[in-house]
Amino acid sequence: MTPKSRYVLDGIVPILQTPFHEGGTLDADSLRRLVDHVIQAGAVGVICPAVASEVHRLTPDERRAMVEIVLDQARGKVPVFVGVSAGSAEESLVLARHAATHGAAGILAQAPEAIGTDDGQLRAYFRTLARGVDLPLMIQDLDWRGGGMDLALICELFEELPTFRCIKVETVPAGPKYSRILAATGGRLHVSGGWAVTQMLDGLERGVHAFMPEGSMVAIYRAIMARHAAGDREGARHLFERLLPILAFANQHIDISIQFFKRVLVAKGIFRTRVVREPILRLDGVQERMAAGLVDRVLALERDLA
Repeated sequence: MTPKSRYVLDGIVPILQTPFHEGGTLDADSLRRLVDHVIQAGAVGVICPAVASEVHRLTPDERRAMVEIVLDQARGKVPVFVGVSAGSAEESLVLARHAATHGAAGILAQAPEAIGTDDGQLRAYFRTLARGVDLPLMIQDLDWRGGGMDLALICELFEELPTFRCIKVETVPAGPKYSRILAATGGRLHVSGGWAVTQMLDGLERGVHAFMPEGSMVAIYRAIMARHAAGDREGARHLFERLLPILAFANQHIDISIQFFKRVLVAKGIFRTRVVREPILRLDGVQERMAAGLVDRVLALERDLA
């Protein structure tokens, strides 16, 4: 078998948020504006739906509708990886085949929570998915509290499954795992960071190929990555430090992140509402005041970059 070459998707690949009307239904027009916005801001690809999209609160029909809108709006501009994580391999495969039918560039999958860290079940899940649809597979190695998938299993699946080309590492800590995966696969497995964007500079120093944060601050992330790539480490650090108060607030909890960045998108005129799906951990009065000031900081940062 010909050795795999690294999948090229280098830069910022945002997770798209899901916009809702006041009545709670999917807002297709706002979603199309978000796709256009992230592409104009310099995204090299997009992912939807995933955790930042409130995917666990979307119905199967809403997931399919969102995917079709995004694929239509992004067609010919940037690749779209479709999130197909679900409660079973069979459910994920149905979503993956829908994505393939509508022109997705690849799929993003996290194994069902019920599997946990059982290597045998993880192996079976990803084998079923990779063999059931001919699209590049990005594994989401998400573990809010620990080290995620075993390195040996990642390497085994990478060598066994031709479509397994990318991994999105969201573990605690993420940095050392980036380095171990890159070394163990000889740099042939595309490695990206997501929730660990608070350690973005650490990831860049380790040679991470892409970052996959939410979709409202693509221009800022792209500028940090570009400065680092050009050898301007000090410029990248300075810009990242201006971003840190925003990340420190938003990354307290995924529910805070979802609500805060929808406020940014409303302030930019991309989303009509900041409606989120319940159940969610709501911001209290103090957090609302802090969020308002930090939204202004995001807008000021982007004005400075412009």
